[in-house]
Amino acid sequence: MRRILHIDMDAFFASVEQKRHPELIGKPVVIGGDGDPTKRGVVSTASYEARKFGIHSAMPLRTAYKLCPYAVFLPVDYDEYMRVSKIVKNILKGISPVMEDVGIDEAFLDISQIERPSEEIANEIKRTIKDETGLTCSIGIATNKLLAKIASDMQKPDGLTILTEKDVVERIWPLPVRKLQGVGPKTEAHLKGIGITTIGELASMSVDELIEHFGKSFGHYLYEASRGIDESSLITHWEPKSTSREVTFQKDTDHWQFIAKTLAGLSREVVDDMRQTGYMGKTVTVKIKFHDFKVVTRAKTLDNYTVSLEEIRKAAFECLGRIELKKKVRLIGIRVGNLKK
Repeated sequence: MRRILHIDMDAFFASVEQKRHPELIGKPVVIGGDGDPTKRGVVSTASYEARKFGIHSAMPLRTAYKLCPYAVFLPVDYDEYMRVSKIVKNILKGISPVMEDVGIDEAFLDISQIERPSEEIANEIKRTIKDETGLTCSIGIATNKLLAKIASDMQKPDGLTILTEKDVVERIWPLPVRKLQGVGPKTEAHLKGIGITTIGELASMSVDELIEHFGKSFGHYLYEASRGIDESSLITHWEPKSTSREVTFQKDTDHWQFIAKTLAGLSREVVDDMRQTGYMGKTVTVKIKFHDFKVVTRAKTLDNYTVSLEEIRKAAFECLGRIELKKKVRLIGIRVGNLKK
């Protein structure tokens, strides 16, 4: 029988900071930007103590500060989080070589071929991670990725949930529809408008009804997902489609030289990334977000694949020149796509 394990590190960034700064344990900790809640930036992670105040990922730091002004705000230390993440991923690879690396703090593991009880495998992972990093994680195990991911979120923090197909009706159907992968605020609002708030209520709809509301592809997905059906395989390797960099200015600006200098710097960072990973690109896109949050993009496709800073920077400035900068700029970014090695 297929057994898929999903692991999610508990409040990862904040937990890493609390581990290396024990005086922060038990305090509301917010990680984001450069750690200054008076500046622009968003929350990357909040400790469980901070979450009690309604603080969550992607929330503006200024909003988080209003919700909990005495929280400890810290800058993102990505190098340290990556170091700890590599320790965790190496532990997982020691359990099973079939791993899908989902992000810095989570992964899927196929444990179908391991002749040991699921609970025993999960407890070994949790114990080893605790011993080597001092951190806790939550694990879900089920017959597919969809259910395993839902399971890992059911008993956070430091949880372990094992689901079978028989548990779908009793344990999955009562959950809100937002627990399903792919159901965001807009889909949730649409479903609520037609009287659907739980996964079980969604499962009561026919496939034709779902297609009528959401189209053929997403309608079919919702029909199967609400019944706990997911045949997707673990993706153990993939090629990136693009690489990008962007920056939000601390103050909106219409100073062209400052905007241009920033774009030149971002171009260099993107090219450095491409050289380190061995990729060349062909399509350059520049993105501008104005003070009123309107977003404009312009793209240029080059004649040949390149990793030349001069060529990519020149294409970026051509794109910038096709954007009317009549309003103050909040954010600028560059993306190089159509990559190949």
